[in-house]
Amino acid sequence: MTRHGARPTTRSSGRAAAAAVLALPVLLLGCSSDPEEEQQGGGGGGQGTETIALGIIPIIDVAPVYLGQEQGFFEDQGIELDLSAGQGGAAIVPGVASGSIDIGFGNNLSLVVAASNELPLQVLCSAVDSTGDPERDPFTIVTADPAITRPADLAGKTVATNTINAIGDTVVKASVRADGGDPNAVTFVELPFPNMAAALAAGDVDAAWLVEPFVTLAEGQGIRVLTTPLNDFTDVQVEVSTYFTSTAYAAENPELVERFTTAMVQSLNYAQENPDAVRAILPTYLDIPEEVAAKVRLPEWNTEVSQETFEMYTELPEAQGLLGGEVDLDTLLAQVN
Repeated sequence: MTRHGARPTTRSSGRAAAAAVLALPVLLLGCSSDPEEEQQGGGGGGQGTETIALGIIPIIDVAPVYLGQEQGFFEDQGIELDLSAGQGGAAIVPGVASGSIDIGFGNNLSLVVAASNELPLQVLCSAVDSTGDPERDPFTIVTADPAITRPADLAGKTVATNTINAIGDTVVKASVRADGGDPNAVTFVELPFPNMAAALAAGDVDAAWLVEPFVTLAEGQGIRVLTTPLNDFTDVQVEVSTYFTSTAYAAENPELVERFTTAMVQSLNYAQENPDAVRAILPTYLDIPEEVAAKVRLPEWNTEVSQETFEMYTELPEAQGLLGGEVDLDTLLAQVN
């Protein structure tokens, strides 16, 4: 995949797999800047620092943010990040729309649903892709039930997901449908990622939509990957998440948004090119040991925004009845077109 070191462009080439957006336990969520040291109104190159309130989900996918801070990419652009954690993209979207968060990280399905309800959002740059490799994709459906051998077997079963009516249950339903099962016969319950393995072991749920590092942790407890669902229903290599802001913030801070995008693109490129650095930084903000960080399945980080993925995401939630109206992709993707 082509990667760029400047502003991202919209891409229409294929990818494959979807995304997850849930909360993980956090040891460190980044550091807010000291107000006494912070100078507002500056740019890069030592001209002062501006603070951006960035809403993230504490999962592997946001490792480039921490690497970008470590490598000085944001500092070079005169940016101090004030990080806050959300349960998922669906939780961060309202904060960005209301202005309590300047820029957010979130899954693209939630952005499409938000756009269908006329929330004024704009994508700034890509965040994370799935790998497209069914054997090593980090976005999974897992189970401990030996009788469940294929996605269609989930009909009539109970499946855990981090948030209801979001990307997790939408992707599971799409996988079941593609395998000839009845997606409307699947019952979903909402659980935090850290609680899913215990719920599976206790028989409280039959399967779960699970992401790393919890996939690797669950496998150590005898839980197995049933499928990597985004490889089940599309040949498109899916862009899972992006970084986004409100149309008002983009209009009021065009130069700052440009500098953030520059630093974020550098961070994405660095993460993709340095997987060992990704694994090394994971235990600094996630509650996982180094030996787990060494084994987890990593996603891909690309700087291009996938028009094709967004078009696919207008179809999936529509089939589930999640869209409030028409989706204006021209407005949502205006910053990258």
